[in-house]
Amino acid sequence: MSLHDDAVSVLSGYAGADAQQAALRKTYLDHLAAHPDGMWKACGAGHLTASALVIDPERGRVLLTLHRKLRMWLQMGGHCEPQDTSLTAAALREATEESGIAGLTLLPGGPVRLDRHPIPSPCHWHLDVQYAATASAGAVEQISEESLDLRWFPYDEVAGVADSSVVLLLEGTRARLDRG
Repeated sequence: MSLHDDAVSVLSGYAGADAQQAALRKTYLDHLAAHPDGMWKACGAGHLTASALVIDPERGRVLLTLHRKLRMWLQMGGHCEPQDTSLTAAALREATEESGIAGLTLLPGGPVRLDRHPIPSPCHWHLDVQYAATASAGAVEQISEESLDLRWFPYDEVAGVADSSVVLLLEGTRARLDRG
């Protein structure tokens, strides 16, 4: 199965929490139907990306990266690569590369949220498929070249440092943990 086919399958099975998420799901599926290259950075109309919020539920904290280019505190994530066999593999690879933490585990149940945001030309749009990953006890982060900083934040401090998309991802992640 190609990465494009995997994304269509994942998104077809995604049950968002509200009408906005359902509308984004349709936007993503329509984009993939119209753009066979919609998984790749070279797609000028925009492309899917994969990210994962790294959490330590035992300590009630989340690891965020101060993105080098955007200068914002964000979850780990980025562009899909040719070696990625699935969206989950892309999200896990990005989270591992950017956090420096080996052995991350994605939460079961597929993506937590979808987030579409504009980016500078020539790409125009990121259609982010957002997962959550847990770090094992005692995990030690290591800053990557894509980050200015990495820092653990208590859940209740995230809204003060990150934008609303990260806050919503954390809320969705915590709701999934509570159900789990």
